[in-house]
Amino acid sequence: MAQSDPSNSQRPPAPASGSGERDAASAPRKRPTYDPNSFEYALLSGFAGGVAGCVAKTSVAPLDRVKILFQTRSPDYQRYAGTWLGVFRASKDIYAETGIRGLLQGHSATLLRIFPYAAIKFLMYERFHHVSLLAPAHGESVSSVIVTYPLELIRVRLAFESHHSQTERSSLLRTIRLIYSSPTLPSPSPTSSLANSASSHPPTPAAPKPSLTHFYRGIFPTLGGIVPYAGVSFLVWGFLKHDLFPSHLSPTFRASHRTSMDLVAGGLAGAIGQTAAYPFDIIRRRMQVSAVLPGGTNSHGMWKTAQSVWKMAGWRGFYVGLSIGYLKVVPMNAVSFATWVGLKDQLGLDVRSTYSTLGESR
Repeated sequence: MAQSDPSNSQRPPAPASGSGERDAASAPRKRPTYDPNSFEYALLSGFAGGVAGCVAKTSVAPLDRVKILFQTRSPDYQRYAGTWLGVFRASKDIYAETGIRGLLQGHSATLLRIFPYAAIKFLMYERFHHVSLLAPAHGESVSSVIVTYPLELIRVRLAFESHHSQTERSSLLRTIRLIYSSPTLPSPSPTSSLANSASSHPPTPAAPKPSLTHFYRGIFPTLGGIVPYAGVSFLVWGFLKHDLFPSHLSPTFRASHRTSMDLVAGGLAGAIGQTAAYPFDIIRRRMQVSAVLPGGTNSHGMWKTAQSVWKMAGWRGFYVGLSIGYLKVVPMNAVSFATWVGLKDQLGLDVRSTYSTLGESR
C-alpha cells in the first residue's frame, strides 16, 4: 500500500480559484473624495449644478412657454390670461395646433442657456456664501446673467412666436439674425396723415443699425431682480434647512427624509423668491419682445416700460401670469436643489459642505 507524503498532509488547503477576486469585487467601492478648494471639486460641482438646471427646466418647459406668452401679451393667447384655467386652455390650443413641439418651442435655447447659468450659479454660491447673506445673489447671479443673457433673449423670442400648424417651424439662426439686425414692425398710421406728411416731409427715423448690444435688451430689469429672487431663494432655503427643520424635526426623521425635505425647501424658496422679483420679470419680458410687436421700438427703457404696464393694467399688470409662475417655479426649484444635492452625493462631493454653506452665515 502506497505511503502518503507527510509533507502533503501538513500543507494548508489552497484557497478556491477566484475566491480572492470575488471577495475584492464584493467589497464596497470607496468613493473618491475631493478637497472643496480643489479645481476637480469646482468642476464637478459646476457640472452637477448645470445638469440640475437642465433637468429642472425640462420638467416645466410647457408651463414656461405659456407663461412667456401671457407676460408679453401675445395677441393669440391674451384671451386666456387672467383666468384660472387659462394656462391649461392655452396649452391645449398649442398642442392641438403644433403638437409637443409647440409646447417645447424655444427649449433648445433654454438648455444652451441654463447649463452654464446653473453651473455658474451653484458654483459661485459655494465660493461666495461666506461674504454675507446677499453675497450669493450678487456673486452667482450677476456672473451667470452677464455670460448667458443673449441665450435668454433668444429663448424668449423663440417662445413668443406663434405658429398654427406643425409645418411652421421656428428657426434659431433666423431669430439670431433678426435680433442682431433688430427690425421693428411699423405701427399703422391714419390715411389722413399721409397727405400731411407729403407736404411737411417730417424726418424719417433712422433704421436701427445691427449691433451685438441688441442681445442685451432688457438686461437691467434682469439685474434688478437678482437680489429679490436669488437672494431671497437662498435665504429661505438656508432658513428652512438649518433653522426651521432642525428645530421641529428629529435628526432621525431628517436623515431618512432628506430628499423630501430638499424638495419642500427648494419649492418654498422658489415661490417666495418668484413673488419678490416678479415685477422685474414682467418688465424685462415686455422689453425683450417690444421690437417685434406692431409699432414696437428699441428705445423704450426700463422706466418707460414700467409706466406702460401701469397705465395698461395698474399694479395687477405686474403680476400677470404669477399663478403660472407658482406652478412652474415651485417644482422647478425643488427639482433643481434636490438634483444638485443628489448629484454631488453620487459624484463623491461632500454634501455636508453644501448644507454647511447654506447655514454658515446665520
